[in-house]
Amino acid sequence: MSAAASPALLEVKGLTKHFVLHADIFSKLAGEKAQVLKAVDGIDFQVKRGETLGLVGESGCGKSTTARLVTRLMEPTSGEVRLGGEDLLSFPPARMKDVRKQVQLVFQDPYSSLNPRKTIMHILGRPMEIHRLAASWAERRERVLELLRRVGLGVEHIDRYPHEFSGGQRQRIAIARALSVGPELVIGDEPVSALDVSIQAQILNLFRDLQEEFGLTYLFIAHDLSVVRHISDRVAVMYVGKIVETGPAAALFAEPLHPYTKALLAAVPEADPEKPPPRLTLKGEVSTPIDPPPGCRLCGRCPLETKICAEVAPPLVDVGNGRQVACHNI
Repeated sequence: MSAAASPALLEVKGLTKHFVLHADIFSKLAGEKAQVLKAVDGIDFQVKRGETLGLVGESGCGKSTTARLVTRLMEPTSGEVRLGGEDLLSFPPARMKDVRKQVQLVFQDPYSSLNPRKTIMHILGRPMEIHRLAASWAERRERVLELLRRVGLGVEHIDRYPHEFSGGQRQRIAIARALSVGPELVIGDEPVSALDVSIQAQILNLFRDLQEEFGLTYLFIAHDLSVVRHISDRVAVMYVGKIVETGPAAALFAEPLHPYTKALLAAVPEADPEKPPPRLTLKGEVSTPIDPPPGCRLCGRCPLETKICAEVAPPLVDVGNGRQVACHNI
């Protein structure tokens, strides 16, 4: 699963997505200006070939929006997305069709991401047909059967419909669909959060096995730290549209630096009853991404904040050993 010194496959710089929230007629009559929701606000990260980067944070922090921006299912407000050194945001639609073969997305909900009116043969074979990866129907069917085998399903499943499968089986089908076009990068957008815990472990093991077999690169999005911990080489922690800390998974979990990362880890239930309670907790509710103040997004919640925190947003800076953190008080 490690990727040592391999070059970056995916590079994201200054990626931004702002939504203008238009005021209703009464607000307009009162002279109120439109508000801006800063879903993703100038984030930077890299994913090296063959590695897994875990992107973690609370619901609503911008993780899924990031996935859609990287795949251009949603157009960014500004920033750069480079795949193998090429700027994806400059590609016309015809060129993006080829890129779809290189970057695939596995969605969160296996119940809604598969067309209930199509058989598994159609669901897995259609991408091959679109991208002309098989010369005939017979060849497509053979390749679909091979994909099913690789994700732990059998020949008896090929002519069934999605409603005939369990949640874990549906997610296996979704993974097979992502693999059907031979991608380099697979983005998992909370791909196990809708599954039972016992099934989650099976799907995570499948992800790891497929990565070793096909040399895949993963951007793995989750809010569950235990999931990210066991599948990721590196972790990026996101809070209200900003990445606040990145680093090797083992180091980040052993010694978190940012107050938000510490609070996230402190909130994880501890199996050892004799272990002392967490020392750092945050006060208040999650900050809003609508017209946020100029300083740190954690202001008002952080026990370490000082005057500068409310005035200046801390940049993400290198602190050594492959780690970066955005905090004035580190």
